[in-house]
Amino acid sequence: MNRVRSLAPVLGLLLAGAAQAEPYDLIVRGGTVYDGSGSTGVVADIGVRGDHVVAIGRLGTDAARIIDARGLAVAHGFTNMLSQSAQSLIVDGRGQSEILQGVTLEVISEGQSPGPLNPEMKAYAEAHQGDVKYPITWTTLGGYLDQLAAKGISPNIASFVGAATVRTYVLGRGDTQPTPEQLTQMRGLVAQAMREGAMGVSTGLIYVPGTFARTPEIIALAKESAACQGIYISHMRSEGDRLIESIDELIDISRKSGAPAYIYHFKASGADNWPKEGEAIAHVEAARKAGLTIGANMYPYIWAATGLDASMPSGVQAGGYEAWAARLRDPAIRAKVKAEMAKPGVGWENLFYGAHGPENIILSAFKNPALKPYTGKTLAEVAALRGSDPADTVMDLVAEDGSRVGTFYRLMSEENVRRIAALPWVSFGSDSEAQAPEGVFLQSKPHPRAYGTFAKVLGPYVRDGVLTLPQAVRKLAALPAEQLGLKDRGMLRPGYYADIVLFDPATVADRSTLDNPQQFAVGVRTVLVNGIEVVRDGRPTGANAGRVLRGAGWTGWPGGGACGPAKP
Repeated sequence: MNRVRSLAPVLGLLLAGAAQAEPYDLIVRGGTVYDGSGSTGVVADIGVRGDHVVAIGRLGTDAARIIDARGLAVAHGFTNMLSQSAQSLIVDGRGQSEILQGVTLEVISEGQSPGPLNPEMKAYAEAHQGDVKYPITWTTLGGYLDQLAAKGISPNIASFVGAATVRTYVLGRGDTQPTPEQLTQMRGLVAQAMREGAMGVSTGLIYVPGTFARTPEIIALAKESAACQGIYISHMRSEGDRLIESIDELIDISRKSGAPAYIYHFKASGADNWPKEGEAIAHVEAARKAGLTIGANMYPYIWAATGLDASMPSGVQAGGYEAWAARLRDPAIRAKVKAEMAKPGVGWENLFYGAHGPENIILSAFKNPALKPYTGKTLAEVAALRGSDPADTVMDLVAEDGSRVGTFYRLMSEENVRRIAALPWVSFGSDSEAQAPEGVFLQSKPHPRAYGTFAKVLGPYVRDGVLTLPQAVRKLAALPAEQLGLKDRGMLRPGYYADIVLFDPATVADRSTLDNPQQFAVGVRTVLVNGIEVVRDGRPTGANAGRVLRGAGWTGWPGGGACGPAKP
């Protein structure tokens, strides 16, 4: 149980800035404040003026609005370090599934980003949209971010530039290696995105075309990020059979590029690899002890979510969807693919094999209306309905659907997941889109993590003793801000932005399940984004309070940003 200490011993510190002649716009009154440092809670008031916290302590009543927080915990808003909301926020900027968990910042672009785009990429992206459809009117990452902010969103948003997007811009989607001139062009595109405000460069190395990138190429792009005080973050080449080798590659990229490096959804994937968890943690901690900045994020579930592309070798997918689907209709190619699916991937991550059976694979999202009745069924069930072998069913569904087919895979152990959650250098990300149980979002089945990641950490994980409440708040708020290099968010302190969440520690919990995922979390009462209530009394207000948060390289900063020449 978390103990709330008396205010008196720290009152002098908390009252910094409390004596203000001007009235407050808002006072959050009498909550137990967890400042994000990992310290125990302190009963205090928080004074907000405009979009900033200006005072913490015993404050008066001179405010336009007072929120009664007695009996509630008060923390800085939470950061989703792996959000897939780039498309969902375009059609619904409220981000309800996440703001109702206290999320105030969505960080997007896992290997792929909304820009930069050339004309062919724009046409391809529009032609391959799924249920969520929208016009693509931008060509750069900065243009996308500006358009989203102008449209209006409830949470803040930040983005990486995707290395696969840069690769496609220059090389296309094939298994091609860049010439020195092409690599220079790719580096220039990363530098441009960093000047537009990207937080760093990201990779998705199990997905085409990212899987075709060799380590020196990635190091070169990470150097551009480092030159702008940005980071490198990666869905590594393997989270299973080559987990340790992939961690070592990430560490090598960090060492040679000078960029801090972080692992997306840190895990040991597949039962055969669960015993590797300790060694994986040891490799990260050894690199940290040696002086490198290495960390990770994760989601607290044993089911992963991706697509059926993760069940087939990279080579068959080269060149984009049409080329992939055409190959899957060739009997000779199908026979080779089927043989490869039946064993551990060589040079690729085989989740079909790693799931250990089609009953551990759930089909969650289709584009073709004729296939949507299969949504939520296991691959074993669908194969039986179609009278087909599971591997053949995988290939047939991709060829018929016009997409990679959204998929859940049962891959992790609960023991390992909880062990990772307790690591002090691991933050959290949902790896899902912010959405709502309405409209276009009802046409597919999201992973429970879309509605439950942060509430599960804050409630059940704390009450079960996986984390203390101060630790959970730190890992949801202050740690991700530190990883992203945000200097004025992540903590409740005077001078920091007023992203604030009020919740009931006794009742906060996830309600989302595999069978019924589109259920909002409970226990979060109020959420402020930049000083504006986006959740009031447990209900979204619809306020468009969110802003674009940009990295140190952004040219809009005073002095023109931090970008300088990349290291040779």
